[in-house]
Amino acid sequence: MNVNDTEIAWSILQRTGYQRTADINKADVVLLVTCSIREKAEQTIRNRLQQLTALKKRRSSSSSTPMKVGILGCMAGRLKTELLQQEKLLDVLAGPDSYRDLPRLLREAQGGQRASSLLLSLEETYADIMPVQQVPRARSAFVSIMRGCDNMCSYCIVPFTRGRERSRPVSSILEEVQMLSNQGVKEVTLLGQNVNSYRDLSEQQFSGGGSSSQQQQQQQQQQQQLSRGFQTIYRPRLGGLRFCHLLDRVSRIDPDMRIRFTSPHPKDFPDEVLHLISERHNICRQIHLPAQSGSTRVLKAMRRGYTRETYLDLVTNIKTIIPGVSLSSDFISGFCGETEDDHQETLSLIQEVGYNIGFLFAYSMRKKTQAFHRLQDDVPPDVKQRRLQDCIALFRQEAARLNATLVGSTQLVLVEGVSKRSAAELCGRSDGNMKVIFPKGDEAFQPGDYVQVEILSSSSQSLRGRAVIRGSLRDSVPP
Repeated sequence: MNVNDTEIAWSILQRTGYQRTADINKADVVLLVTCSIREKAEQTIRNRLQQLTALKKRRSSSSSTPMKVGILGCMAGRLKTELLQQEKLLDVLAGPDSYRDLPRLLREAQGGQRASSLLLSLEETYADIMPVQQVPRARSAFVSIMRGCDNMCSYCIVPFTRGRERSRPVSSILEEVQMLSNQGVKEVTLLGQNVNSYRDLSEQQFSGGGSSSQQQQQQQQQQQQLSRGFQTIYRPRLGGLRFCHLLDRVSRIDPDMRIRFTSPHPKDFPDEVLHLISERHNICRQIHLPAQSGSTRVLKAMRRGYTRETYLDLVTNIKTIIPGVSLSSDFISGFCGETEDDHQETLSLIQEVGYNIGFLFAYSMRKKTQAFHRLQDDVPPDVKQRRLQDCIALFRQEAARLNATLVGSTQLVLVEGVSKRSAAELCGRSDGNMKVIFPKGDEAFQPGDYVQVEILSSSSQSLRGRAVIRGSLRDSVPP
């Protein structure tokens, strides 16, 4: 999401005459795009600000143009007062919905004022802005389709830093994806804090009026749009175009463009979405399915809206409808009140499901969340870290086992570029989002090419193989 935010902010600044530089020593303006989901992310920004303080002082003594430093995104909204008091070098603060204000804020900063804009919007803020890709001729791109989140999980700061859910109109998303296709982009990832709860209410499918029986029928239809057995704590929206409609239309734009999406919530995977993924050859058969915990008791405290059993039922349903699907997940170790038995249930869930990719973190309490106000962060830090390492070790073990089953298969790989470890090798991603490394060979493969690669070996994090033949996404139609 922050990559997309950076591209939007740069698009706005470019229109008003700003130019990019790769040399920070030459920059008149330095803007840091931030995240507040975890304490570690914020600490990284604090460390970066310390480095910029020294740089700004050197510039002040040697240049007539003082450097201006700004914080953009979630951290600006969450810590405005604290940042202004503690970080004296800061000139600009802009929240996630305030990037249109950047030219004005920077003008005020040039006049010697400290400028901020942090209001959250109830409408999609950047629907008409086409992000500028940071890497020229990039073969993959992110497209934001919605912002904010209504789920109010007890551990999560997103609803307070990003605001309520609001979705871009389908038409503006299709326009952006078509533009990217025209530029030669071969993979698009649809983005949102709760991406699969997307709902474009600008194109109503039915009105909100009608008799009580009609309204009851609409409510039943809404319930059918959730994964079976899942619940929400907020009042469901009715009407409009849902995620399945958008995914269908996006996938039809370019048959040679891969479509991914992140980050979803497990509650928003009705069968219609799963069948579409199964049937459409350019929608990747890879699903991110954040579990967060394997304990029903902890899931309830997290306000996730499902039990361990309903999550496992969804996994079974996904694997039935989409054979060979690759699953990834998020897990939090050491949430409030988590016991050793809860931890063991998380480990058993990781083993039972089988994930190829995982994102695992120790819990860090965030102010404003329900957990901050109502729960106690009572798991000692060393216990959190030990449980996290248990999860990571098992995750790697299971990923290595699953990846080993791919040895001998042929995977269609979208080439991203030269491998970081060897100029003689290329690196790309399979449909299941696994990193695949293979020798360049005599064929002049370029970023954006599809290549059929025979897998010869594997690890928990990547696959290795040899190029067989240049491929095409149209050749990968599911059986």
